[in-house]
Amino acid sequence: MQTEKRLSTEIDANVPTAARMYDHYLGGKDNYAADRAACEELDKVVPSTRRLAVNNRRFLQRVVKTLAAEHGIRQFLDHGSGLPTQNNVHQIAQGIAPESRVVYVDNDPMVLVHGRALLEQNERTAVIHADMRDTDGIFSHPETQRLIDFSQPVAVLFNSVFHCIPDSETDGPPAVVRRVAERLVPGSFLVMCQLVSEDEKVREFVTGFMDQVTQGHWGRVRQEKDVAEWFEGMEILEPGLVEVSTWRPDSEVAPRQLTQEWIEFGGVGRLG
Repeated sequence: MQTEKRLSTEIDANVPTAARMYDHYLGGKDNYAADRAACEELDKVVPSTRRLAVNNRRFLQRVVKTLAAEHGIRQFLDHGSGLPTQNNVHQIAQGIAPESRVVYVDNDPMVLVHGRALLEQNERTAVIHADMRDTDGIFSHPETQRLIDFSQPVAVLFNSVFHCIPDSETDGPPAVVRRVAERLVPGSFLVMCQLVSEDEKVREFVTGFMDQVTQGHWGRVRQEKDVAEWFEGMEILEPGLVEVSTWRPDSEVAPRQLTQEWIEFGGVGRLG
């Protein structure tokens, strides 16, 4: 049973958020001194984080392009979408097929403000304020109902977000994946990746650090085997579950993850 998620609508500039830290790593301007300071501390132990964030964003863009161009997907539900940047999901999908519809979901009130301002003139795209674990609330939201036809295939995105939620039998990543998959028709896709490390010390440091600086808005850094479990029963698109900079790179000279203290790991699964 899902627990009710109470969301704050206040923006606290003194408490870092994962969305604003990610924005800083991507070179954005929608972040505060507290977010930048947290990134500096994180970089002391995991210095590859900026490159990892950039590669993760490029992975998302390649995935959306692939699903829209090669698989005919015209509906995208993006959980934990983060602050708007360049080449967002709706821009890529609608650039291939203008009729594509996109719903962004985030619990950060700053994402809601900036996202809605960006999308005021785009009737096929919406931003809703919700916790990614609140599957019932997200799927029944008026904007979701307006834009997404669940009798047709949908691409549901959990791109670099599951490390933001803790393990729980009812609300951990496996439970969220099951709830979402139950609502989708065959031919739908789940895109999932998260921060992983096979180094126990790295997992413990980052998990503890991020939990502290975000005041509990964090889950944990996991291992590759944990991510693989989320895809059970799905057909995994080639090249499988991988470090995301190696997922169908645009060219042989595309940026790669250079260090391995932690990586973004995942892929794309199709429901049969």
